Amino acid sequence: MTEAAASERPRRFAGLDVAGLLVRHGALLALVLLVLVNLAITPNFATWQTLNVNLTQVCTIVIVGVGMTLVIATGGIDLSVGSLMAIAGALAPLIFMGKLVALPLPLAIALAFVVPVLVAGAFGWFNGWLITRFRIQPIIATLVLFIAGRGIAQVMTNGNLQAFKVPEFQFIGLGRVFGIPFQALLMVVLVVVAAWALRRTVFGREILAVGGNERAARLSGIPVARVKRRVYAISGLCAGVAGLIVIAINSASDANLVGLGMELDAIAAVAVGGTLLTGGRATVLGTLVGALIIQLVRYTLLANGVPDAAALVVKAGLIVLAVWLQRQKSHG
Repeated sequence: MTEAAASERPRRFAGLDVAGLLVRHGALLALVLLVLVNLAITPNFATWQTLNVNLTQVCTIVIVGVGMTLVIATGGIDLSVGSLMAIAGALAPLIFMGKLVALPLPLAIALAFVVPVLVAGAFGWFNGWLITRFRIQPIIATLVLFIAGRGIAQVMTNGNLQAFKVPEFQFIGLGRVFGIPFQALLMVVLVVVAAWALRRTVFGREILAVGGNERAARLSGIPVARVKRRVYAISGLCAGVAGLIVIAINSASDANLVGLGMELDAIAAVAVGGTLLTGGRATVLGTLVGALIIQLVRYTLLANGVPDAAALVVKAGLIVLAVWLQRQKSHG
């Protein structure tokens, strides 16, 4: 080996290491940079109040994003999550306010936690059934409930606002455990369980196999249709939980507004977090990081006097950057 080649090799490896670091861990580095920038320029950033504000605003995005990550890992997409949040959010008050059946309050509250989430999960399974049974493209199949789901929620409530004050139910959105918001603890549990399942279980490997090469997965004996139906059902369950959190925080359920635009926030979090949008590679922890980045960008702009509309432009730029980084991964 010549001296020129020997000297060139470390430089080349050094360059590849830097590029690889940016491609593999760009989202995490961006999050760290955002925190450092805010510590330097944003007043009162390093306070518990600021942490709580950002946590409570990002929790529902992350919870929905967990289900969306699994769906996108199979090569699909779920546009119905916002409408499923509205359905769950409309159904829960009907149960614990006794508008459907008069029940003892403890039983009604327990059912209000369980039934709306299961209903949202059933609608999610219906999305998967449409996709697998009729070979409909996911973006079209989930568009059905994107449109009809909010209409169902509005019909359930006659388009009326349902205001309530039920502390036992609202604990899911407003409660604290040792000073930590309960919804944040719930978010962490869901992220950890989903990340473990994706990496360590047969079901997780089946999800990635279906997204990587569906035909090969089918030929290898993986029940592709069942896997897809399950991930869409899980996405629906996550949307149902997020819907309950939103109405608990607001002390009211508005079928017109609950979950509005959530599908876009969840997809953005998944993309920025590093999950491959074409399927086959996914990271639930990356989705958490992506959601935190989007939330911190918005908070930084607002806290420093930049109009909220600018956050939409920045969010679009982050998605473009995430897609570009994904292309670098695929070509690397």
